[in-house]
Amino acid sequence: MYRIQPVQKAYAWGSRDRLQAMFHLQRDAEAKTLAEMWFSGHRQSPSMLRMPDGSSIDVLQAVRQSPQEMLGESSSHLFGPVMPYLFKVISARIPLSLQVHPLDFQARAGFNRENAAGIAADAPERSFKDPLAKNEMVVALEPFTAAVGFAPLLSQIRLLESVRHPLAQHMAELLSAPRPRTPNAAFDPEHQAFDALMPLSAITWPESRRRIFRAFTLAITAAAQEGSGLEPALRDADRSADGNSHLALANALAAVEAFPDDPSILCLLMMNPVSLDEGESVFIPAGTPHAYIHGTAAEIMNNSDNVLRAGMTAKHKDIPNLLHSLNCQPDSPMDPSNTSFGILSMQNLVTYKPHINEFMLAYGHVDVGTSPWPIAGRLIQRYGELLLRLRPQPFLRQRKQLPDRGPRVLLCTDGAIHCSTKHDAMDLQQGQAVFIPSCDGQVDITAAAPEPAGERTLDMDSPHPDATAAHGSYLLASTPF
Repeated sequence: MYRIQPVQKAYAWGSRDRLQAMFHLQRDAEAKTLAEMWFSGHRQSPSMLRMPDGSSIDVLQAVRQSPQEMLGESSSHLFGPVMPYLFKVISARIPLSLQVHPLDFQARAGFNRENAAGIAADAPERSFKDPLAKNEMVVALEPFTAAVGFAPLLSQIRLLESVRHPLAQHMAELLSAPRPRTPNAAFDPEHQAFDALMPLSAITWPESRRRIFRAFTLAITAAAQEGSGLEPALRDADRSADGNSHLALANALAAVEAFPDDPSILCLLMMNPVSLDEGESVFIPAGTPHAYIHGTAAEIMNNSDNVLRAGMTAKHKDIPNLLHSLNCQPDSPMDPSNTSFGILSMQNLVTYKPHINEFMLAYGHVDVGTSPWPIAGRLIQRYGELLLRLRPQPFLRQRKQLPDRGPRVLLCTDGAIHCSTKHDAMDLQQGQAVFIPSCDGQVDITAAAPEPAGERTLDMDSPHPDATAAHGSYLLASTPF
């Protein structure tokens, strides 16, 4: 095991205190917002590993020098000598951009095209920093809100019709029209303009999906002045809203406070509002439109920093490429948590496994006493006495569920934990993490007594002063095999 140092990302939408508190960073009145902590093998922002001799090496170098030991045979064979995933902890104070991650073929073509054009890898106008699609998963560490994918068509229409604003009404008209407004769509200039932006695959789309594309495109290509007066119209609609309509309008109202009169905010009313409690999750495949609104979460994705933005941002927007990757199929958000009978009976561990090879997450809790984990309490409340009758030995079940090979990153999110492998053992306090190479085999995680109080800075070896009980929570990022 090697201590791993996260890379700090100070974006405008980040928190002023949440990540600073979790990672026990020094704060002052002039401190920048902190948005993300990367545990990374990405070539532009690699994390540093502390070696046994006290030296440091970045993850890229460590993997390239010993791919079999670091990654394991399966991961090396599938992905080559690179980390297959990028693991982050993020905290959003205000909404992030409305965005889509490119599909595989889009990512490869865009990456090669921008390389050929001589656009620097770190240039602000660069869209494709990697030749990889980016599938993404979020696990909430506190209440977390987002908009993910398109809602059912009728829900989109009803919600937009409730907003008395010219642009919202125009979007609702595009969504609800049973046929083009002229007998022949070829003679409708607006339809022609929107349809010209569709990907080639749109030739197979049903008309309902084409309507969604047109309404979405209308909002993200509208002139800034067309968003004037959005906030009062949204607030008026929210007074009579309930259920999902209220959640979607709440997302839009949070966005309009951060980005006044941005027309693209109306796209949030076409999307599924997502409200996660701690331990709940959502998987976002490439091509799915999404925007994170507020909260702190663990995030894991392909080892790619590709983002195509459409609005709600001061950063570079790439609307043509975003539209070529956009999945316009309405669908419910995907929960990748493993809710099978056996996992639910374990009251100290939840695993999250989307159906891809690059990554999975585990979120667990260890305690030397009998204090219940709040997440387990919610599961028991949902599934009743069945779980209470199936209390297993949590440590034994935990060992069977955590991956015993592949590249792993273990982060203590609360309290203190003790982790051990056949080669090493370490105590981790809140905010500390280790990289566990494949050659270390099985990792066992138990509660650890807190270390003595001391002044805390973001150092891989320093303790923090706040843990007072022999319990801990953790996240384990890994490949699923």
